[in-house]
Amino acid sequence: MEQTSATTMPSSSRLQTWERRTDPLLLGVGLLFLATWALPIVLPQLPDTVVHRLEHVQQAAWTLFTADYLIRVWLADRRWHFVTTHIPSLLVVLLPLLRPLAVLRSLLMLTALMRRVTLPLRMRVTVYVSGWACFLAVVGGIAVLDAERRSADPTIVTLADALWWSLTTMTTVGYGDLYPTTLEGRLIAGALMLSGIALLGVVTASIAAWFVERFQETSAAETRNQADLRLVLTELEKLRSRVDEISQRRPSSPKPGADERNELA
Repeated sequence: MEQTSATTMPSSSRLQTWERRTDPLLLGVGLLFLATWALPIVLPQLPDTVVHRLEHVQQAAWTLFTADYLIRVWLADRRWHFVTTHIPSLLVVLLPLLRPLAVLRSLLMLTALMRRVTLPLRMRVTVYVSGWACFLAVVGGIAVLDAERRSADPTIVTLADALWWSLTTMTTVGYGDLYPTTLEGRLIAGALMLSGIALLGVVTASIAAWFVERFQETSAAETRNQADLRLVLTELEKLRSRVDEISQRRPSSPKPGADERNELA
């Protein structure tokens, strides 16, 4: 019975089951890949033996990502459609220059974070995009530092320089004190410029929309309060009119006669 249900399970369900089960593992592999890629760049004084071992770890991680991509293609209902709609995953497998970004596959890190954040939707989008921007700034800074070390006349020579350059590039400030001189560094700069404009634009729009929504809620609350106040005043006017009407209908008390006055005297 179990074999029959397994064989009749749709491939889309099998693909989702595979991704759900492997996402935590691939998240750890991606973080390990990123760490082994960044360490030789951040710490150029590492011994060659350590660097070679880190490269072996990178190769093993890349092999796991490749195997995962091929399995997902095999499990997909429409394989060609899967390939065309998962271009970043394909590039991670085919282009070695993009392998440091393998950790971004399926947005595992930020997706796992968002599942635990209990905020309104707009605030979750802001947190999500802000995390993306910070992550890309760090990765872009390390990547350009690696590229610029092969330049004959580099301006970015330390990690602090790289992170400062990455921040000014993504925010489109561009002081010009630091700039890439190699082709690879300029390509990285172009990618950071485009991603920075897009991501920071989304953050700014989300924050502005949140303020507008708050102002609208405040205005709506004031409108409701004014309507309630007018209703209360209307009811008070009706009540006073009713009281005046009752007072006018009440018969006046008769004045005492002469005999009653004598008796009283």
